[in-house]
Amino acid sequence: MAQPEIKSESVGTVVVAGAANLAIAAAKLVAGLISGSAAMLSEAAHSVADTTTEVLLFVALRRGARPADTRHPFGYGKESWVWAFFAALFTFVAGAGFAITHGVTTILVHEHSGDYLVSYVVLVVSFVIESISLARAVRQVRRESRRWRTTPLRYLRLTADTTVKAVVLEDSAALIGLVLAGLGVGLSELTGDELWDGVASVLIGLLLLAVAATLAYSNLSLLVGRGVPDRLRHEIERSLAGLPEVQRIDTLLTMQLGPADILVAAKVDFDDEATGAAIEAAADEAERRLRSRFPEIRFLFLDPTRSLPGATLRSRPAPEPPGGEPPTDPGTH
Repeated sequence: MAQPEIKSESVGTVVVAGAANLAIAAAKLVAGLISGSAAMLSEAAHSVADTTTEVLLFVALRRGARPADTRHPFGYGKESWVWAFFAALFTFVAGAGFAITHGVTTILVHEHSGDYLVSYVVLVVSFVIESISLARAVRQVRRESRRWRTTPLRYLRLTADTTVKAVVLEDSAALIGLVLAGLGVGLSELTGDELWDGVASVLIGLLLLAVAATLAYSNLSLLVGRGVPDRLRHEIERSLAGLPEVQRIDTLLTMQLGPADILVAAKVDFDDEATGAAIEAAADEAERRLRSRFPEIRFLFLDPTRSLPGATLRSRPAPEPPGGEPPTDPGTH
C-alpha cells in the first residue's frame, strides 16, 4: 500500500504565506508603534496570528503525512486537521481578541500620537505582498478545481485540504483588513476623530472571528468523520455497480482519512452464480478501476452479502458519456 506523501504544492503555498506574514507583521508593528494607530496595531496582531497559523499548518502537513503503523493502520492524515484546528483557535483568540479589545479601547479613549504617513506606506507594501501570497494559493485552487472538474469556489468549500483553504481565507481577510485599516487611518486623519481608527480595528477583529469560525468548523467536521461529497459518492457507487458480477450495492460508506486519503467500504450483492474466483476478480477490478480514476481512494473494502428476500435489483447504471469521467468534487458535504 502506497503511503501518503506531503503535497509539495501545499507546503510551498504555506511557506510563502508564512514568510510574507512574518515580514508584514514586523512592518505593521513598527508602523503601529510610531503612528499610534489602533487599526495598524490590530493589523500587526492579525499578521502575527497568520504567521503562527502558517507554522501550525506546516506542522499539520508534516505530521499528517507520516506513514501508517500498527497503532495507526489508517495513517495519520486526520492529525493534520487537529493542528489546523489549533491554528483556527489561535486566530480566534490572539488575532480577533486583540483587535476587538484594542479597537474598543481606542473608541473610548480617543488617543493618538505620531505620524500617519508611515502607516500608509506599510499598508501599501503589505497589500502588494499579501496579493502575491494569495495569487499563489489561488493558482493552486484553480489547478485542483480543474482536475476535479468543478468551480474554484466549490472546490474551496468542499476540499479536505484545509491548509490551502486556510491560506486563501486568511490572505483574503488580510487584504480586506488592510483596506479597513487604510480607511480607518484616513478618516481619522481627515476628521481628527480617532473613532474611525477604533471602528476599523473592531471590524478587523470581527473579520478574523468569521475566518477562524469557518476554519474551525471545517476542521472539526472532518475530525468527526465526514464522507465524500454526494457527487463523488455516486460516481464510486456507479463504478462498483457497473461490474458484471455485481447485482446490487446494499450499503456504501465513505470517509475522509486525510486531506488526500479516502476510505470506501461497501456491502455488495454479487451474482448468485458467480464463483469465488469470479468474485475475487471482480473485487480486484473494482479496486483497479476506482484507484485509476480516484487516486485518493487509499482503502477499499467490499463485503459480499446475500440477496434480500423480495428485493429488487438495482438498475444498471447508464454508460458513461464519451470523452472522460463525469465531474466530481473533492472534500465533503
